[in-house]
Amino acid sequence: MRIPFLAAATSLVVRGLLFDLEAQKPLLGSGVGDVGSQSPVTCAGCEATLLQLKLVASTGDDFFVTVATEACKRLKISDDDVCEGSIALEGPIVAHSLRELNIGSKTSRLICVALFGLCSFPEVDVYNVTFPSPKPETKRPEPSGRKPLRVVHYSDIHVDPWYTEGADANCTKFICCRNYADGPQPGSALNPAGPNGEHTCDSPVSLEESMYAAIGKIVPDAAFSIFTGDIVDHAVWNTTEAQNTFDVTDAYNRMAAAGMLVYGTAGNHEASPANSYPPLGVSSSVQWLYDVLSASWMRWVGDGAVDTTRDFGAYSTKYPGGNLRVISLSTNLYYVHNYWLYQEPMERDPSGQLAWLINELDAAEKAGERVYIIGHMALGARDAFHDSSNYFDQIVNRYEATIAALFFGHTHLDEFEISYSDYSRRSADKAVAVSYIAPAMTPTSGYPAFRVYDIDPVTFGVLDITTYIANMSEPEFQSSDGPVWTKYYSAREAYGQLLTPDISRLETDGRGGGKAPRELDPAFWHEVTEVFENDPVAFQEYITRKRRGWQPETCDEECKTGEICKLRAGRAQDNCIPPGFVHLGTRSRLGDDRPDSIHEEEECGGSVLADTLSTLAGDAEVRQWLTVLIERDGGDTLSSLN
Repeated sequence: MRIPFLAAATSLVVRGLLFDLEAQKPLLGSGVGDVGSQSPVTCAGCEATLLQLKLVASTGDDFFVTVATEACKRLKISDDDVCEGSIALEGPIVAHSLRELNIGSKTSRLICVALFGLCSFPEVDVYNVTFPSPKPETKRPEPSGRKPLRVVHYSDIHVDPWYTEGADANCTKFICCRNYADGPQPGSALNPAGPNGEHTCDSPVSLEESMYAAIGKIVPDAAFSIFTGDIVDHAVWNTTEAQNTFDVTDAYNRMAAAGMLVYGTAGNHEASPANSYPPLGVSSSVQWLYDVLSASWMRWVGDGAVDTTRDFGAYSTKYPGGNLRVISLSTNLYYVHNYWLYQEPMERDPSGQLAWLINELDAAEKAGERVYIIGHMALGARDAFHDSSNYFDQIVNRYEATIAALFFGHTHLDEFEISYSDYSRRSADKAVAVSYIAPAMTPTSGYPAFRVYDIDPVTFGVLDITTYIANMSEPEFQSSDGPVWTKYYSAREAYGQLLTPDISRLETDGRGGGKAPRELDPAFWHEVTEVFENDPVAFQEYITRKRRGWQPETCDEECKTGEICKLRAGRAQDNCIPPGFVHLGTRSRLGDDRPDSIHEEEECGGSVLADTLSTLAGDAEVRQWLTVLIERDGGDTLSSLN
């Protein structure tokens, strides 16, 4: 039976334990008003709050979930059912980590970053990754000049099996277009959902199928497709293993039915609870998903390749049509909202995935293969663990001549990241790799989109990127014939003309004779960022393209500096966008139809529990209301934790 919060509070000894860990003096005493009721507390104060939460977690998962749920409701983080469902799912994982936490450790500082959005990331633990062979003198190969291959890239489809035409498209939850019990019935809503999608909702199956049909028409000769993850919708409060199994299996079956060769990767939303990917040896709670993914991917990558999928969600396979190896990583093992990772001490290489990657890259180098690395979250993302990102970047630098490109999603935006050999001197001649970050199909961050790459068939370098969109502002989008997908822009045409010399035209003789067109190599993308620094029109066009022309943002000079810094951050520690969380929240607090997540730096993640704790940490009144609660005989527990 669920214990009412206030009744439970009266049965416990309530002590004002919010104190500064260094000064050992009350934080919620008479001086509370000095910092203001909405002011963030310090990192030391954050760790004091962690001590309180550890005490709550020490009484058991149920009590921790009860306390956090009532805090979520009191703070009006979201609707009651969202608070209850979300925290019931992720609360036990956080409670598990808190019980093992050493207050003041690097792990506790990282929790302050992820759960509270308060502290800055701690310094990276210096570690020189070891490699089985020395770096060769070979450099990135020159383009062959032969007729390009075409490769499709799509991401973050977030298909909602409960999408209901006519349901309310302007609800109080962070995805709408569902027949919610506390909302108007379909047919009576003031803002009824159309048949093919709304910006306030995840994707109906009709939108997904229209994209596959468009790919078949626009790129009938596609060599293969890259799908960088996130199938499951954003209703994180009511996911189950059974439903996610159905959703993941169903989506990959639709891709196969469309006749596609797909190289996929695991998104953070495929798991239930979302984001929850425990490393090997910590928990086997995600094994069901690894089994589902291996069964879905086997048709494209073979039985041998999915052995590692069954272990930790990754695989390495050879493209049958050329000298290319595709390595799919589970980047969820480096994501700050994966609360299984907060162990004491933190693992340097969760599940041994980086060691495995090194072996695969070394073998590919010896075999003369080119390599694509694919994953869900780019490792330069602000919410990637800095240590893991640093070690991954060392691997990218070591095998720069073998890695042709890296492909990711997660942010829902049209972006890229550049990796460098020297981050203190970021320049074109120091650029070693590019991560291509695909826009989403789900319409919550802009018009639905997919990309088509023109690829050198020998080097597998990227020669052009053409983005296609379904313009939701056009009346035919909601027609019975379905969305119309059209060309939005070509990266080579848009950015190549800004460089000297102009390389906007992609011309080859198809046989490898004559002058080959320049690859959109790492140096090219650095040169593009230099144009952005000096050409405000070009930079604003880039900002507009991030959301595919939908509700473009205004980016002032401070924003511009941060944005360009982010583009030059193949390592998360060099990303100038502040660390922290993304509010999921409720739409009723917004002044337009955008989800909260796109009012801040975008990502396909976040956590209701993180929203709750971060808001709590910045609200003195609620912090006082939520002082640590311990049982009448909890003195021994308190003593053992101090």
